[in-house]
Amino acid sequence: MPGMNGSRNVLIVDPDPGHCSMLGRALLLRDYEVYVSHDGESALGIAGAAAVGHAVVELELPDHSGLKLVERLKASNRNLKIVVLASHPSIATAVEAIKLGAMHYLPKPARPEEVIAAFERGNGDAAITVDARPLSLEAFIWEHIERALVETGGNVSAAARALDMHRRTLQRKLRQRTRHMNRTLRVSEHVRDEAFCPVEPA
Repeated sequence: MPGMNGSRNVLIVDPDPGHCSMLGRALLLRDYEVYVSHDGESALGIAGAAAVGHAVVELELPDHSGLKLVERLKASNRNLKIVVLASHPSIATAVEAIKLGAMHYLPKPARPEEVIAAFERGNGDAAITVDARPLSLEAFIWEHIERALVETGGNVSAAARALDMHRRTLQRKLRQRTRHMNRTLRVSEHVRDEAFCPVEPA
């Protein structure tokens, strides 16, 4: 594939088996060698054993922050090309992901074509249009919450204190947002699975 140098091994790190299957099948059809992990620790082991050249990392993992995993993966292989996927995208986590070594940051669900394009497009795009519209009130609130979570290392209690918010209130907001994103993800994955992942012959 033009623009791709080095290993064609790709590591997908995502706790969602359905999303791993969808993205993995699409990458296999494009002649990538695909490895899958559902948590951070096994991802580190696979990355070392398989000498992967590319990784797709979900921001929210059961045993690691995706940001911490990006940092550890880059420490073990500075040439690794990492794309971060975020179920709850925010400016704060996007900035941290890039600072820690990710080459791109995409909101989830992301189409396989978007992930592959992110790997191929190594440099930034100076011609991208700047959106001058202000954030909605809801988006502004979530940017504030996400920044507090990043600054406290994902500690909900510490983030609640920084936000001057009761811990249970913050937990409730996070659960509600997760349920909303999961519903959106299930619908999107169903549509994209039919569009991009043809059923394998029996």
